[in-house]
Amino acid sequence: MRIAVCDDCMEDALILKKFLEGHEVSVYSDADSLLADVENKKIQYDLYLLDIFMEESMNGIELAGRLRKVQEEAVICFISSSDDFYREAYDLYAVQYLIKPVQEESLKKLLGKVQKTLARDSEKKFIYLWWGKNGAIPYGKIHYISSRGHTLSIYCTDGKIQESVGKLNDLENQVCGNTFMRCHQSFIVNMYHVEGLSGTDLTVAGEQIPVSRRYYADVKKRYQEILFEEVD
Repeated sequence: MRIAVCDDCMEDALILKKFLEGHEVSVYSDADSLLADVENKKIQYDLYLLDIFMEESMNGIELAGRLRKVQEEAVICFISSSDDFYREAYDLYAVQYLIKPVQEESLKKLLGKVQKTLARDSEKKFIYLWWGKNGAIPYGKIHYISSRGHTLSIYCTDGKIQESVGKLNDLENQVCGNTFMRCHQSFIVNMYHVEGLSGTDLTVAGEQIPVSRRYYADVKKRYQEILFEEVD
């Protein structure tokens, strides 16, 4: 796994690097250096470990926002001496928020979760057919799929909407399981992109997706399972 550590405290950064032995780790002492590599040299990492408090440059929250513009699917973990920025971290879809001093066991659990996500997203792809042409979209890049008649609309993480010929009932049998779930007559959702469950609505990429009574219990159960996965 390729990992970027950005922390202006070199002692803390080197401790993290030691814990990450066996992975390809690049250490940055300021945000500008990391951004230069990502924006100009087009270097991308599987995981970004970002210190929130950095005195000589932008803080970790600002850095994460810039990284998201270049690498939308960047896997980001914030590291801080307090949990004051937890809300901002959540808004940036941080995979984890670790408090200093970081424990090796906590870091190993994070790596395990990230590796599972990378493996899941790289192995499975949704095959679509549109105007006689086939295409493939990795599961991890799909927020949700809606249906109208015999047309499926695939809402992707890059903001694009890909249409495909098909029926949601047939698609449910093909893809639904741990990642995708049917939540409504007209919707299948990638549960790993769900930001919240409020009442009878799921929040996905800022959109409200209805959950019908028929599917509510199963959807709620899976949503809670994923929350526990992230805690673990």
